[in-house]
Amino acid sequence: MAEIKVPELAESISEGTIAQWLKQPGDYVEQGEYLLELETDKVNVELTAEESGVLKEVLKDSGDTVQVGEVIGTIAAGEAGGSESAAPAPEQASAPASKEEPAAAAQKEEAVKEEPKAGNGRTIASPAARKLAREKGLDLSEIPTVDPLGRVRKQDVASYQKNDAPASAPKAAPKANAAVQTEQPGKPVERERMSRRRQTIAKRLVEVQQTAAMLTTFNEVDMTAVMDLRKRRKDAFLEQNDVKLGFMSFFTKAVVAALKKYPLLNAEIQGDELVLKKFYDIGIAVAANEGLVVPVVRDADRLSFAGIEKEIGHLAKKARDNKLALSELQGGSFTITNGGTFGSLLSTPILNSPQVGILGMHKIQLRPVAIDEERFENRPMMYLALSYDHRIVDGKEAVGFLVTIKNLLEDPEQLLLEG
Repeated sequence: MAEIKVPELAESISEGTIAQWLKQPGDYVEQGEYLLELETDKVNVELTAEESGVLKEVLKDSGDTVQVGEVIGTIAAGEAGGSESAAPAPEQASAPASKEEPAAAAQKEEAVKEEPKAGNGRTIASPAARKLAREKGLDLSEIPTVDPLGRVRKQDVASYQKNDAPASAPKAAPKANAAVQTEQPGKPVERERMSRRRQTIAKRLVEVQQTAAMLTTFNEVDMTAVMDLRKRRKDAFLEQNDVKLGFMSFFTKAVVAALKKYPLLNAEIQGDELVLKKFYDIGIAVAANEGLVVPVVRDADRLSFAGIEKEIGHLAKKARDNKLALSELQGGSFTITNGGTFGSLLSTPILNSPQVGILGMHKIQLRPVAIDEERFENRPMMYLALSYDHRIVDGKEAVGFLVTIKNLLEDPEQLLLEG
């Protein structure tokens, strides 16, 4: 009997939540075949079977929190099927086969296919349907489906509406929630369990605000030169590099140049020591379905504009598909976030601990700009925000850092030399 244990995931991860079992008790699994999906603080990880055999027992169900090293199930190693498919006893093997057995076996197999319940009584549903049902707090067994095999699909869950009058209260509802319910009796509400990633994001953001002396300084940049350069070079750039020339490569190059000039923003605090990083691994915040993630562009100082654009595009796609590896989320030295893609005109980004600096980009908007004492022109302007940890970065360095980025972007040819 082989134990299924939660493996070591990463140095900073000690537990996770079972998102869903991909196999059910009685199922035969091959070595290396996916058994379950584990939701961690940063990414979802699919665990595989270390041996071939039958999944005998599931000790932890979907939604349960499990620790690294904990036993969550067992596999009867070496068996080629469930207990029903084991070799027959000698007296059974010697008995003459009935003519009706093939037909009966076929009927049994067909019944198993059409049965909407798994062997352990759980409703059969697609992984996407299980995930959505967890988020909406729905019982899969209550959701009707038109699937001929009785499987609940994601669209079944999405279209299902509870017809019950007020939902029953949670078993251990916090006092604050109870107070809200008594103050607004009969008002419609919907409860959704926070995903593990969202819980972690909430926890870390609060910790940053409680432990770091975070301040934000603002500036604005005239994007005319960058936009003109992109307009002139975009077709040739795409043809030559098979990737579009976007804004992020300009900002990444400018950030690297500014970090070289102001190294305290490329550092972190460890106890009573200041760790100055001599590398430039730039985190790029990406909005995924389950929350913000920050994959890291490694050695951005050594990449060309095309290399940066390709790496950002590759990491962003993996983030949206929930395919990021833990190694792609760890070890960044500075972060860039772009709220402008969602229309944000101005915001205060929160530090990505343990980093001490984060640059916020915003929407490009035409605004009247004074050219001299007599002339105004409408220019494509963007507000920039730099949040920094005042424990090690003073206002002088922070303002200088942001002004450096502004100057480089307003004269982007400098990036070929400075970046």
